[in-house]
Amino acid sequence: MIEATAHAPLVLDIAGTTLNAADRRRLKHPLTGGLILFGRNFESRAQLTALTAEIKALRPDVLICIDHEGGRVQRCRSDGFTHLPPMRRLGELWMQDALQACAAAVACGHVLAAELRACGVDFSFTPVLDLDHGGSSVIGDRAFHRDPRVVALLAQSLMHGLLQAGMQACGKHFPGHGFVKADSHHEIPVDRRSLKAILSDDAAPYPHLAGVMASVMPAHVIYPKVDSRPAGFSARWLKDILRERLRFTGAVFSDDLSMAGARELDGRAISFTEGAVAALQAGCDLVLLCNESLVDEGAAIDALLAGLQSAHASGEWQPDEESEQRRLALLPQSVPLPWDELMVDPRYHAALEALPG
Repeated sequence: MIEATAHAPLVLDIAGTTLNAADRRRLKHPLTGGLILFGRNFESRAQLTALTAEIKALRPDVLICIDHEGGRVQRCRSDGFTHLPPMRRLGELWMQDALQACAAAVACGHVLAAELRACGVDFSFTPVLDLDHGGSSVIGDRAFHRDPRVVALLAQSLMHGLLQAGMQACGKHFPGHGFVKADSHHEIPVDRRSLKAILSDDAAPYPHLAGVMASVMPAHVIYPKVDSRPAGFSARWLKDILRERLRFTGAVFSDDLSMAGARELDGRAISFTEGAVAALQAGCDLVLLCNESLVDEGAAIDALLAGLQSAHASGEWQPDEESEQRRLALLPQSVPLPWDELMVDPRYHAALEALPG
């Protein structure tokens, strides 16, 4: 059995608004390092706060995550949660008043993080750093702008707002998902541009943000002029380019292993365990498996936990202490304001007033 402190790389999900016996068992597994919440897991602020408290009681070190960006990707939408704009709105504001746009981005980050943290959520997979090339339906208005310089500055402002409320950030989807039209949820997109073209355009925000961004999520996109594997399974992208060339030192998450873009590797279908091992070997610190709790009572989650345990026993995968330290560094270091106190907090109200209309 792997020691609980060695490396907990798996980020899993749950089916409902409360924990069941299987959820509790999986949370206690030493390979489980995170839990990702979805809209189905949110019923009310009181319910969400109780759920996160129970999770932390079982595993104080587990990272409670959510995809909560604003616009159409916002999991908590009622019972007092602020409806945040899509990030394109900040890019549009930039074209009118750059300083106001940066202030609005800080405000978005602050409100987003403060409200989630008041309910016990540690971390959100935001911001999107993909460029708005205009042809991607899956990215679309989630992107700030077409210009990588604008994206970098607005993303840095949003990260500042997150940090004001004690939350780290995750830039996605490295090195860029905005150029391709295909949706990696349903197929494997292919971007045939050169490394030089990608680094000078779509990936340009990453070196600018490398020193202040706590984590990155690579794309399930193949860039064949760089590597035959999708970026999330590519040591060339994650170790040689992201770590060595761009000097990124934070955590690297795989995108969801259940997406179509992650279900095939080197021309053949792969299991979730094979995908997890390939991602970890390529340089990911953590791997996500989403929505499998809804299928067959989560049998695939149990198979992944057992499969990664076996991969460790056979020497196919080894826990990484540095990866574990990167995971732990994503946990908030401050105590959040409870919701009632947040509602009368002057900084929070100033952020609300600075949100774009």
